Amino acid sequence: QRFRLLQKGHNPVFLRVFRPVPVVIGPVFNPKGSSMFRPTFIAAAALAVAVSFQVPAFAQTDAVIAKIGTVEIRQSDLDTALANLSQQYQQLPEDQRKVAALSQLIDIKLVAKKAEAAGLQNADDFKKRMAYLQERELHNAYLRDQFDKLKPEEVKARYEKEVAALPKEEEVHARHILVKTEEEAKDIIKQLDAGKDFIELAKEKSEDTSKSDGGDLGYFTKGRMVPEFEQAAFALEKGAYTKTPVQSQFGWHVIKVEDKRDAQPPAFDQVEPQVRQIVMQEKYTQIIDDAKKDQKVEIMDEATRKAYEELTKGE
Repeated sequence: QRFRLLQKGHNPVFLRVFRPVPVVIGPVFNPKGSSMFRPTFIAAAALAVAVSFQVPAFAQTDAVIAKIGTVEIRQSDLDTALANLSQQYQQLPEDQRKVAALSQLIDIKLVAKKAEAAGLQNADDFKKRMAYLQERELHNAYLRDQFDKLKPEEVKARYEKEVAALPKEEEVHARHILVKTEEEAKDIIKQLDAGKDFIELAKEKSEDTSKSDGGDLGYFTKGRMVPEFEQAAFALEKGAYTKTPVQSQFGWHVIKVEDKRDAQPPAFDQVEPQVRQIVMQEKYTQIIDDAKKDQKVEIMDEATRKAYEELTKGE
């Protein structure tokens, strides 16, 4: 087992504050324990469906690509089928995807013709199903229309709001040399006292995978390392190294602090997709809230009404 608990380049602020939102159940918490974003299952799931629904880009010339009797299958039909292939087919090469989509389209039209001949389109349950599907696609189309209007400035402003609310937190940039015994660690400290370079000693002596980087662990905040290591690292001044070996479950450490600073927020470009999702979810919640103001929602069964209110109260 290696000590490298913090991978190089990993930003703890990013992990703790800016997390992907859909699809989750329950709150996402910031480092201090308060709920920063509260996505509910319904809002997140509906958002995910609306965003994932594909709208085909139709070709300018809608050529006929196949016929079933007198029924034509055009390029636009194939584009629609391609855009809505199941996930397993989306992994196929493009030419195979087209064949798979065309095969499904032909099967659908062949069987649909038989269903129409049998009059199944006149059945009440079929009509109800079609009405539901129409409303669902209108729901998705409206959300896509609203999300397409989302401006980059809105996403940037949401990012800046979260950054401004972040609590001050110190982080250190440290290196370490990990060895098996206390005697080895004491010998390394003697060599450092004599002027040996820490990076070179780490490359030569360390048992940790960070040895190739001169023992570099990057920046980290409290709570990211094992307690013994953390306590020693945060007690050091910038440029200092431990004068006595530090023991942890991984072995014996000699630690050097290269820098101390306030924890840096993640760069906007790094978290822009996640922040965009947050803004989209908030917009979805606002759309639902506004719609409920315009149209009264009534649920007749008392138990179901309470369950619905409990499920949707965080939206």
